[in-house]
Amino acid sequence: MDTRDVRLPSFGEFRLPKIPVQAIVGVLFALVLIWIAFGSFFTVEPEEIGVVLRFGAYTRTTEPGLHFKVPWPVESVIKVPVQRQLKQEFGFRTESANIQTRYSEQDLDRESLMLTGDLNVAIVDWTTQFRIRDPYQHLFKVRDVIGTFRSMNEAVMREVIGDRSVSEVLTVGRQEIAAEVERRLQELCDQYETGIKVEQVVLQDVNPPDSVKPSFNEVNQAQQEREKMINEARSEFNRVIPRAHGEALQTIQQAEGYATDRVNRAQGDAALFTALLTAYRRAPEVTRRRMYLETVGEIYPKIKRKIVIDSKAKSVLPLLNLEEVKK
Repeated sequence: MDTRDVRLPSFGEFRLPKIPVQAIVGVLFALVLIWIAFGSFFTVEPEEIGVVLRFGAYTRTTEPGLHFKVPWPVESVIKVPVQRQLKQEFGFRTESANIQTRYSEQDLDRESLMLTGDLNVAIVDWTTQFRIRDPYQHLFKVRDVIGTFRSMNEAVMREVIGDRSVSEVLTVGRQEIAAEVERRLQELCDQYETGIKVEQVVLQDVNPPDSVKPSFNEVNQAQQEREKMINEARSEFNRVIPRAHGEALQTIQQAEGYATDRVNRAQGDAALFTALLTAYRRAPEVTRRRMYLETVGEIYPKIKRKIVIDSKAKSVLPLLNLEEVKK
């Protein structure tokens, strides 16, 4: 085909409309105003801290409220929830926390399978609650801060579990383990400058593997029976021993009181005898008469029948009622 026969379509007298330069400038100015208006102001919520970046570099930190910045792409804002309590779950995942909590069915035994110090195996599920204490460190000091934080949790938990026996892990040592993990985890967070404050570590569920659960249940039952018998023995001990101590102390105090009373009485009698002897030596007749009268005064009240006669009387028969005496 000969290219000289090709003809381009003709549009006739069609021309692009001429737009005034003023209109173009006005539209651009309006777009710039809209860009400035929507890109210069930002709001930080009460539980957040705003971190302002200028060309990707940290510039300043803003408190909650309305703030101004240079529009994007010069400055951008990252809002960090410093007042919100965050949580990481290990060994399980919560999919829905409504009235009826629903958990994920995926296999997470790799996270929770632990080797104890006595070479036994335990499945430990736990949660770590934390807050972001330093937004700058949290954003810029560690590349993957949440992934690093989860790795630190697993490393610290395995280290602490590895220092204890399986009986401690499953029974009495859970609170101590949680406190130790919290302390060591906080030290690592500070060392790595993650900007995280560990609030609490909670052991949600600690169980032996399914294959050895029946044996562990029997051991736990035996330990509970032992604790029950020990508590009953201590209760009986606390009931009997203090009472015996009290009775012994009462007997000792009674004996001491009796001894004190006898000594005091003896000392009083000795002092009375000494006083009488001194008085007798000074006035024998008066003292002898006084002693006689005192003795008579003690004896006469004890006599039921008293007969007083004249010392010159020759016979007392006329004065006595023999029938009454006979009775």
